Amino acid sequence: MDRFQPVLNDAGLSEIDFECLLRLARSPGHQLRMSDLAAQTGLSTSGVTRVVDRLERDNLVVREACSTDRRASYATLTPTGLERLETVLPKHLQDIDDCFTGLLEGPELERFLASLRKIRAVVRPCATAGATGDEVSAADPARS
Repeated sequence: MDRFQPVLNDAGLSEIDFECLLRLARSPGHQLRMSDLAAQTGLSTSGVTRVVDRLERDNLVVREACSTDRRASYATLTPTGLERLETVLPKHLQDIDDCFTGLLEGPELERFLASLRKIRAVVRPCATAGATGDEVSAADPARS
């Protein structure tokens, strides 16, 4: 992650800030229940609350109450948050390409990505919590 940190630092984001913004951007309506965001990131509910508090102070995320469950709330990506992510993402993807995926071709790359998905399923079984099939397939593990 040391290789990727300068890009995140330049955008004023920590690794977990970036991961939360990315997961929200990949979700329907650019939002996730707080509990699903916690599950996807591997944070505790109090940990995700602290991250969302910080992102909310920077106007990157807003909290929205769930209309059907008063106990639940959603973290929703703001236009500012999406803009910040869109600024960082191309540079981040270039770093991933330079260090990993760009070194592999064709079947070798497909095996690598399949291996990452298999590892993710064990290490982070809730990595796609709250996402539907379309978002899950779009959530390429090489870009997580």
